[in-house]
Amino acid sequence: MSTALPLVGVALLLLATGLIGFYGLRVSRTTSDFFVASRTVRPVWNAAAISGEYLSAGTFLGLSGLVLLSGAEAFWFPVGYAAGYLLVLLFVAGPLRRSGAYTIPDFVHARLDSVVARRVTSVLVLVIGWLYVVPQLHGAALVITAVAPVPPWVGSVGIAVVVSAVVAAGGMRSITFVQAFQFWVKLTALTLPLVLVLMALGGAFEPGGAAVTFDPATVFPHDAGPGGLDAYTTASLLLALLLGTTGLPHVLVRFYTSPDGGSARRTTVVVLVMISVFYMVSSTLGLVARVVAPDLARPGVADTVVLELPTRLVPGLGGEMLAALVVAGAFAAFLGTSSGLVVALAGVVSQDLFGGTVRSFRWSAVACTLIPLAFALVTIPQGLVTSVGTVFVFAASALSPVILLGVWWRGLTARGAVAGMVVGSVLCATALLASSALVASGYGAGPAGETAGGLPGVVRALLAQPAAWTIPLATATVVVVSLRDRHGPPLRTDRFLRRLHVPERRRS
Repeated sequence: MSTALPLVGVALLLLATGLIGFYGLRVSRTTSDFFVASRTVRPVWNAAAISGEYLSAGTFLGLSGLVLLSGAEAFWFPVGYAAGYLLVLLFVAGPLRRSGAYTIPDFVHARLDSVVARRVTSVLVLVIGWLYVVPQLHGAALVITAVAPVPPWVGSVGIAVVVSAVVAAGGMRSITFVQAFQFWVKLTALTLPLVLVLMALGGAFEPGGAAVTFDPATVFPHDAGPGGLDAYTTASLLLALLLGTTGLPHVLVRFYTSPDGGSARRTTVVVLVMISVFYMVSSTLGLVARVVAPDLARPGVADTVVLELPTRLVPGLGGEMLAALVVAGAFAAFLGTSSGLVVALAGVVSQDLFGGTVRSFRWSAVACTLIPLAFALVTIPQGLVTSVGTVFVFAASALSPVILLGVWWRGLTARGAVAGMVVGSVLCATALLASSALVASGYGAGPAGETAGGLPGVVRALLAQPAAWTIPLATATVVVVSLRDRHGPPLRTDRFLRRLHVPERRRS
């Protein structure tokens, strides 16, 4: 792959991002503009922005790489990611918008009338957000080293600088424009290469070229589809992906930008369509790679497969231009997700610590970028999909039970919410750290099913995919402590729940 064209593609993307962000600065005038875009973002535009931030490095690069490595077992990830939005549509999108909050801690505070619950929620939101930003910065380092002879930190620092500048300049109003633009860049950057790669496999670019035959035994040599995973791992993974979406701060905060609850629900429907199309394209590229690029099926290398396919299969300048488009799309993924996370985290820090002013929002945006950047620079990138999947598990264990019960259960109390968040986060973090320690020591190496009949295999599975037990335990803690809480729920609970569930037109 040549160096010049990809760098030109990245430069053009950064220039377009800066110009769009500058336009957002011109129209961002009020505090509400910075925090929730004055709640005026219409469904299609908002859906494109949500898709732009949701489809991260883990999807753009990591999903194809995981399909290359694992075959159809990897399909559980896009299934879970997309189905998570179905739960958001059914249970939280409309109520969260009607709550009138700016952030998730705002919602918890309004629902439970507790400063302690708000502080615990804020800490968890920051942890989840920073854990999610780090894989984006790792992805930028991975791509920049694949296309240019520069140190990995150049990609991470470049993304951090652009994100902090755009978010600080225009806030949510500016980021909405940027993310919607970047979604279409990402979709084009994978769809066009996929079409031309499939044409190349059919012999379209060589006179008399023979089409490649896709033998199922070649594409899936060892697995029998997503069901090839053992039952516990499959169920736990799906539970984490389904409920994890309802605990992601950058996803939920975007519903506060909708004009009303009905608009938030319509936005979610459009999001489901957009991300499903994207997942189909990304997964198909992974299947193609299993046939034509099996040499890339190595951890740490597989995530670069979408960068390599165009130049391998499309000859000459056309392949180089496609590769440059893919590189630009990858940076759009890093920028879109990172900017959404930073704007959500800056809102939390500004609201909780500095009174929610525009000036404090801007300084918070810079701080919320520098912390994960420092962590990314001193850590080694792992598989992008699995890194993002870890965030989903933690969010599902720590925040999702409280958010769902806060919307749907009258009996929730502040003490129950705090206890559930602490139990869920501590159990999940302990399990994941223990699993990493086992792998690092060599005890957890090898396929999960090798010792499935004995205690080591059971322990490894429980620690590697803890959602199946951490989420129920966290939920049970919330319920039990709330029921035993002598103070009970806040006195205005019924009025607040009515606000969440009665459509605006009926209340007026």
